[in-house]
Amino acid sequence: MTVYGFHASHEQVPPADLLAAVVRAEQVGFTAAMCSDHFSPWSARQGQSGFAWSWLGAALQATGLPFGVVNAPGQRYHPAIIAQAIGTLGSMYPGRFWAALGTGEASNEHITGDPWPRKEVRQQRLEESVDVIRKLLSGEEVSHDGLVTVDRARVWTRPEEPPALLAAAVSTATAERSAAWADGMITIPAGDDDHLRRMIAAYKDNGGRGKVCLQVHLSYHPDEDEALRIAHEQWRSNVFPPPFCWDTDSAEAFDLAAEHVRPEAMHDAVRISSDPGRHAGWLQNYADLGFDAIYLHHVGQQQSEFLDVFGAKVLSQLEVTHP
Repeated sequence: MTVYGFHASHEQVPPADLLAAVVRAEQVGFTAAMCSDHFSPWSARQGQSGFAWSWLGAALQATGLPFGVVNAPGQRYHPAIIAQAIGTLGSMYPGRFWAALGTGEASNEHITGDPWPRKEVRQQRLEESVDVIRKLLSGEEVSHDGLVTVDRARVWTRPEEPPALLAAAVSTATAERSAAWADGMITIPAGDDDHLRRMIAAYKDNGGRGKVCLQVHLSYHPDEDEALRIAHEQWRSNVFPPPFCWDTDSAEAFDLAAEHVRPEAMHDAVRISSDPGRHAGWLQNYADLGFDAIYLHHVGQQQSEFLDVFGAKVLSQLEVTHP
């Protein structure tokens, strides 16, 4: 059985509307939720960038769902601040919060004015940050000198059981490396099913523990052409693989790069269909690959029709479990 969760896209939907959407998601049968943590959207057409950590407190209070957030400590966020944020939410809502940690994207991190490091440096910085966060969540006083600097930090408000720290990974190399420190892994369908099988194997065969999760981008509308139009209008700036998506530093630059992305190219990045049964089939296939939790991101800015239809006609075809 698989957990099916709702992904809240702060890049696309104003936070008040997103809060209403996640409340509705619980009502229609989703059993978990997660959100993005962006300073900048991927496109000017998306047009939002609500602060995830403020919103998470409201969302956890408004629902009974477990929540996660994808975060990049080390540049825009000092790891001690992230440890404090995780500790506070974990203390207020025990057992209901997790964070997936990754190396980030220049579009969010360049705002500090610091140079954008090479991938291998970002990976080392992430691992130092994870070590700091874990120690702080265990109650230690931490000082650290390296790619991040910490001076006698201590997080005083913490849950009895530290929240899980997952790895955000899109390559098998990252999945393999993160197995040494992560409590689980989350990825996206950045290729065919064989790629996803390799991702799971790279993580688990190297000692990775905990759940493996998938975030799926999809577009639903009762009209097939409109489902494609929504995907192209909202998500064509997101079709570019690494390192382009990591290193491009503004929504305007993403939009320039996406000017010549044809609508039919969206099928490589987004599951697009007007047929709820087809969406259910795609999701069942991902569950059969071995994912413990699948988070659904409808790439349109209007969420209500997607939620109602998927609650009535998609989740009802799947074996949905609670975390």
